[in-house]
Amino acid sequence: MIARAGTGPLRRLVVLRHAKSAWPDGVEDHRRPLGPRGLRDAPAAGRALADADCLPDLALCSTAVRARRTWELASAEWGTPPPVRYDRRLYAAGVPELLEAVREAPPEVETLLVVGHNPGLQELVLELAGDGLDDTLDRVRTKFPTSAIAVLSWYGPGWPALGPGVALLTSLTVPRGRKE
Repeated sequence: MIARAGTGPLRRLVVLRHAKSAWPDGVEDHRRPLGPRGLRDAPAAGRALADADCLPDLALCSTAVRARRTWELASAEWGTPPPVRYDRRLYAAGVPELLEAVREAPPEVETLLVVGHNPGLQELVLELAGDGLDDTLDRVRTKFPTSAIAVLSWYGPGWPALGPGVALLTSLTVPRGRKE
């Protein structure tokens, strides 16, 4: 059962950890690109979101190169990608910074996608989920790997009402692309 944070529409927060990155010598962390596996997995994440009928109305994305590229490749799998806001606060963010960015989403947004980094994303999912379907919470506690997609659902009048334990973790998917 989904915990209720008041009245309002069903809202979904979709949390996507960037795809697997490369570690080239001499490249600062913020500028690291996706590695070969990440280049395969990011489009698979986009297909997984489309297959689950979980396309966002708005995306918030870290400014790090690997997160931006994950967004670009994932959203290229959809007919018309939603607007995206690149937000420097999402890079190396903890739960307070992530929640601050999420709570700024317009009230008409019912499905919001956040593309970012660990450990902040994993901690955000655990903070917001009051419960989970099946073994999803245990799986997130154990690991939130690259390209992982967590979907949190809750009822509320707007994003400022989202808080600890309010949401239900309805799914956890880790899409992987095929080697050609």
